[in-house]
Amino acid sequence: MRVGIIGCGNISDIYAANSKLFRDIDIVACADILPEASRRIAGKFGIEERSVDKLLASEDIDIVLNLTIPSFHAEISRAVLDAGKHVYVEKPLATSLEDGIDLVRRAAAKGLRIGCAPDTILGAGQQTVRKIVDEGSAGQILTGVAAIMSKGMEHWHPNPAFFYQAGGGPVLDIGPYYVSSLCNLLGPVASVYAIGQISPAERRYGAEGPNKGKTFKVETFTTINAILKFESGAIITFIASWDIWRNGMRPIELHGTKASLRVPDPDTFGGDVELSDTTLPLNTHDADAVAAAGQRPDWNPIGTTKLPFGAINYPFGHPTIANYRSLGLAEMANAIANNRPHRCSGEFSLHTLAVMLGILQSADLRREVPISHRADRPEALTPEQASSLRKERP
Repeated sequence: MRVGIIGCGNISDIYAANSKLFRDIDIVACADILPEASRRIAGKFGIEERSVDKLLASEDIDIVLNLTIPSFHAEISRAVLDAGKHVYVEKPLATSLEDGIDLVRRAAAKGLRIGCAPDTILGAGQQTVRKIVDEGSAGQILTGVAAIMSKGMEHWHPNPAFFYQAGGGPVLDIGPYYVSSLCNLLGPVASVYAIGQISPAERRYGAEGPNKGKTFKVETFTTINAILKFESGAIITFIASWDIWRNGMRPIELHGTKASLRVPDPDTFGGDVELSDTTLPLNTHDADAVAAAGQRPDWNPIGTTKLPFGAINYPFGHPTIANYRSLGLAEMANAIANNRPHRCSGEFSLHTLAVMLGILQSADLRREVPISHRADRPEALTPEQASSLRKERP
């Protein structure tokens, strides 16, 4: 299917580059309110530069890839749907629940598809964990911890201020990866309880450029501690902070009745999955048993680099992670062509948006907040199904 990009910022490069891996999508045009941005992407990837209005009216565009900043996601996606085109939007779906509901209902009423990142849940790392959970190797998941911890964006991003305004912050910016991962693995969230803080109230531009050394105001929580109660009965502690210098926590750990699981970074597509060794003695006071088991690892790693969309490929030139952005877009295009549901759906993204906004609301109100907009887990993506999305290699 023919794709047009609206929004030619930093993330558009990886989408455009990766699109060439897939057989069901072909990016043919791009647009941005800043002509120099769309001109750069058009020249770099050999596609046509158009105005936003012209791209929306173009008959040779089937799907619009909405890569604008979060505060414009709903406005642009609404315009795309009203133009009679399918839309796939970067996370989050919107910055308000009302807009998210409107987009999902609008798409359904028009018989159009709306998809939304993150598509990392379709990567080899997340799907390997999904298979372990579904097969019951860890038993029923009872509890766990998901942790987003860094010092924020201002040290490297040339324009970090919008990350710290309403609609931004660690919950809405990085949280979609973690919340989507948890909902993909455990199902829908029933309710949340959270507390939050802003520290400091001003931040300083650190990246080279005209703003270096200047300050900007912070208007959203920079640290959130939340409890997510899932319909399955699992209770997960969720920490999201841009106030952390260093930490030793795993991105996600899940603990079941049969074993514990370490989930790889949900912001990437690969990574090692780790399943705990359940043969090790639990009684650490039994010196002989502990000594006999001392040479065995506590965790059994399961590599994913040989699975589809698990191989390390990014950054280009010196790759350290697996980054296959455009996978969700390609999977949606394939679903449209084959008249089946797509996995990174508007309904699933609306639920994760409701969870994230519920966390922020709970931190404001200091009380538990029920999650009213639910969605079932997307269908698992098998290695065979993932491989079928790729172009045939020469």
